[in-house]
Amino acid sequence: MSAVQQLPEGRYGASRAADARADRRLKIAAIVLGTLFTAMLAWFGWYYVVGGSKFSGEVIAFQTHKDHVSVHLEIRKATDASGYCTVRSQDAAGAEVGRADFRFDQQKDRIDKVVTLRTTGRGTTAELIGCHAD
Repeated sequence: MSAVQQLPEGRYGASRAADARADRRLKIAAIVLGTLFTAMLAWFGWYYVVGGSKFSGEVIAFQTHKDHVSVHLEIRKATDASGYCTVRSQDAAGAEVGRADFRFDQQKDRIDKVVTLRTTGRGTTAELIGCHAD
């Protein structure tokens, strides 16, 4: 008298086969998204290291004066590249007191130069906004 009862299909949730199909779809979606994310990271890394800007710089030091700021810039660029860098200065309250573009056309890959940024008041900072190749 041991009769095996079969449960009605779909009455008590999805079957194991449906669960397996859903798991397989989730795994495929995760693999595709993970591959896309890895490719995106590799592209950003390559662009940052190799294919990035041909023109970059940084502020090495600066000295403030009453009506100007002396800024020591180090520019790194391709030897044949030319372009400009934008520098700004702010006062103690954070208001901008000076901004200027400085051109760099020398046929060198590294340039150290002290530039003078004229200000409308006493600047307390010197900030490199960015460098752009022509």
